[in-house]
Amino acid sequence: MTSTTESLEVGAVVAERSVHLTREALVRYAGASGDFNPIHYRDDVAERVGLPGVLAHGMLTMGLAVETIVEWLGDAGRVVEYGVRFTRPVVVDAETGADVVVSAKVGAVDDETARIDLTVTFGDTTVLGKAQVRVRRQS
Repeated sequence: MTSTTESLEVGAVVAERSVHLTREALVRYAGASGDFNPIHYRDDVAERVGLPGVLAHGMLTMGLAVETIVEWLGDAGRVVEYGVRFTRPVVVDAETGADVVVSAKVGAVDDETARIDLTVTFGDTTVLGKAQVRVRRQS
């Protein structure tokens, strides 16, 4: 599904998805990214530094959030700018994992670009604040 210029109305939801994260996914991401901080895979270390448990990598959360709109865009090269604030952690339970839910809504539109606002939650908590993607309206 490729986005069209005509369909961009402020407030329209353009994509949604839920991503289930597991500890295995965190280890795979650590290998791909080179971020082997033990708070992302060891309960004892996370507890020792005062965290509520093993945390998903912030950049993993950021990446899966923006990837939500790629199918809608039809071309990841249309992303012009992307930024977030990390507001709360995603705690990944050893047995049940964690579900991250992403909703992408048109926040603003001009002649050449659109701002897509991402709402990214884990449970009832927003984990990325001011998550905004500016995209070219036409490829």
